[in-house]
Amino acid sequence: MKRVLLVVVLIMVGCDSSSTSSSEPENSSWVFVANEGDFFGNNGYVTMIDEFGNQFDSEVLGDVVQALAVYENKLIVSVNNSQKLIVFDITESGISNPQEILTDGMSPRELIVIDDKLYFGAWDPDYNVYQTTPGFLKVLSLESFEIESTIDVGIMPEGLLYNSNYLWVANSGESTVNKIDIYTNSIVETIDVGNGPQNLVSSNGDIYISRRFYDDNWSEFHGSSKISGDQVTSLTYGSGVICGGSVLDFNGQVYRSFEGGIAPLQEDLNLNESARIGSYNQGNVYHVEIIGDHIWFGLAVLNDSGWLASEPGTVKVIDSNGLEISSYEVGINPGDFAIWNK
Repeated sequence: MKRVLLVVVLIMVGCDSSSTSSSEPENSSWVFVANEGDFFGNNGYVTMIDEFGNQFDSEVLGDVVQALAVYENKLIVSVNNSQKLIVFDITESGISNPQEILTDGMSPRELIVIDDKLYFGAWDPDYNVYQTTPGFLKVLSLESFEIESTIDVGIMPEGLLYNSNYLWVANSGESTVNKIDIYTNSIVETIDVGNGPQNLVSSNGDIYISRRFYDDNWSEFHGSSKISGDQVTSLTYGSGVICGGSVLDFNGQVYRSFEGGIAPLQEDLNLNESARIGSYNQGNVYHVEIIGDHIWFGLAVLNDSGWLASEPGTVKVIDSNGLEISSYEVGINPGDFAIWNK
């Protein structure tokens, strides 16, 4: 695959129009990949994949490229340990004109765009503080690019979902989900869903939540929950059940990341293991997302001790039958995707 620095590509495209034949098809979409990099490594960046499978890399953007969002012709990047957002212009040729927005000394996490606002979770950057102290949801105007409001939420806000005119926030450091009225920027309900809520998805009027948490001995546990009207159903899986943090809606069915793939969630929240799609090493699965008709996996590299290694990761794309249709070498710890269409 063609893989060069994006800055060079933009110069080539912008300065020599004769280098591209008029008979060549013009790119009309990008998939962006957030390569987190190493914590304190200051080596996070974005990989761009065009509709023809060509790859281009941005320059280094900072310390831990956490999440991505697209708003019209803008790419928004949260750079967690640099306590900033970066906003780029998007065209069919690439990204340009970066604008940095500082996040009040807080570390930005996941992003969601609603109308002309960007909402993002924010943690205290101190490890000894954010695990026990409530975090925040910040509101950025996408017209002025200024933070215009801050909402107090639970500990370690992570997954965000807009559903039924409310913004739902999963507080991963505790057991709650906040339901927020975006017109008043106030919490209207706090719902206990079980320990470690991570990500959220809506399906048929219900909200599904993936959960991951640890006991006092740092043993890892996984579970799923469902909010259906006023009812909450929660299930924690037994030991040995290895899930990730993703919950997804794929072709009208809710799936949970599981054993290196995704498995359907049944009505009682048990996993339909026999219908799993994908079979990668679960320890390498860093992120899973549905883009169009395909399942995109961000795979990290582990060292001999089972910890994340400082090595380039891989993006794998499979179809509904589990057939791998694309593979891309990307940066360290690919942790989020976003798509832009012209």
